[in-house]
Amino acid sequence: MNDSSAELTAPVTADIVLPCLDEAAALPWVLGRIPDGWRAVVVDNGSTDGSADIARAWGATVVHEARRGFGAACHAGLLAATAPYVCFCDCDGSLDPALLPGLVARVAAGESDLVLGRRCPERFGAWPAHARAGNFALSRMLRTRTGLRLRDLGPMRAARREALLALDLTDRRSGYPLEMVVRASDAGLRVTETDVPYLARTGRSKVTGTWRGTWHAVRDMRAVLRRPPGVPTGTGSVGAGTCR
Repeated sequence: MNDSSAELTAPVTADIVLPCLDEAAALPWVLGRIPDGWRAVVVDNGSTDGSADIARAWGATVVHEARRGFGAACHAGLLAATAPYVCFCDCDGSLDPALLPGLVARVAAGESDLVLGRRCPERFGAWPAHARAGNFALSRMLRTRTGLRLRDLGPMRAARREALLALDLTDRRSGYPLEMVVRASDAGLRVTETDVPYLARTGRSKVTGTWRGTWHAVRDMRAVLRRPPGVPTGTGSVGAGTCR
């Protein structure tokens, strides 16, 4: 049996990076949905509501990142990961970690190198109009920059840990998720997306809950798109998806 066949028949496990800033209300549900045998890495980014203690009580590995910023928290989690596969997921209750094995399976099977969860709102208002508009504009700019025809730049994603580390990501603010996609495309990695339900989050969003937060996120991401390409391959592919 070759190495790839052995990998497909062996149980696949992953570390799930969960950037966290005051998510005490959502954490029990999120951590209760972690697949068996997988490790939750909760990166506390300065919470004052006891999120870190709750995460530990639910069996998560807690990493403290003093530098504020979504990218800072995500990258601290990536550096703390040890599993061959790493997933990212918001821990506000808007995305279900129980769906992540499906994303990892596509990477393990060699169908994709980076799989993104394309958010499909389960009810009206789960994804504010201004946030959707900003996401649409960024998707168009991403297509111009890389050729990727992605419809969402959602926070749920999965890839091999070594592949992500090799991207040498530097953004530590809201541009981190987009930088991951851009650098993956520049490096010739296959980037795809698959539909995932998008639920109403628990509590108020620090980013998409306000026009100001959305604007700062879009500004950070536009800065990423203006950077010169590292390896301008413009490769990647579109995943299946039907939600509107």
